[in-house]
Amino acid sequence: MGSATREALASAVGVLDSLTGTPDLATGEQLFSAGQVIGNSAPLRAALADHTAEGVDKSGIIGALFGSFTPGAQAVLRAAVDGRWSSEDDLLAGIEELAIRATAASAPAGLSIEAELFTFARAVASNSELELAVGSKLGSAESKLSLVDELLAGKASAQTVAIVRALVQQPRDRRVGELLRYATSVVADQAGLTVATVTTAAPIAQAQLDRLIKGLSAQYGRSLSVNQVVDPAILGGVRVQIGDDVIDGSVATKLNDLRLQLAR
Repeated sequence: MGSATREALASAVGVLDSLTGTPDLATGEQLFSAGQVIGNSAPLRAALADHTAEGVDKSGIIGALFGSFTPGAQAVLRAAVDGRWSSEDDLLAGIEELAIRATAASAPAGLSIEAELFTFARAVASNSELELAVGSKLGSAESKLSLVDELLAGKASAQTVAIVRALVQQPRDRRVGELLRYATSVVADQAGLTVATVTTAAPIAQAQLDRLIKGLSAQYGRSLSVNQVVDPAILGGVRVQIGDDVIDGSVATKLNDLRLQLAR
């Protein structure tokens, strides 16, 4: 991500965070809808990403196309197109992130969207046929949406459903697992959290998990949203992944490292 894109995104996120009251779900869904409209029109995308164009002209385009949207959605869109993005694709990615953040911000207190997204991602990854059905470029958008609705019905919040539906409709050449990991990280960041995936061979005692979370939070300087995975294949120990960082203290990895040393 270029510096121009980072600044444009930060400015638009600031507008989102400054909206009076908590954004409602409609605002997030409308931002997703705007992203789909813009993504499906190369001329529109080029016009809105053109940093040489007058801001009033781009604001007029937003008003003409999305004038029925909530005031919050329109304000965020105008802030987005006012930014100086490094590329058209960056503008589209920025609108998607803003939509995810707005959707996450609409969630009631105590709802963990990141946990729901993680659970769905694990379910999809564990079934190759399901992963293909949700993520295939050959499948129609309608069939994917029907499948998502069927899989999440009664099991996830309206916010999680909205995010997953939007991502499978406009994957932008990303695999479904990548889409869900990205969305999970954005949702957590909106809540001031960092996602940590803790993998153990057997369920970990709560006291031990609490100590681990406390230590990692101090190390990263941020509160953590923890996803727990039980995988007997690691044999023992703990494997922690936070973003691109992996702390691998699993027995399986230690044994593999030992084998490599002995083979030299």
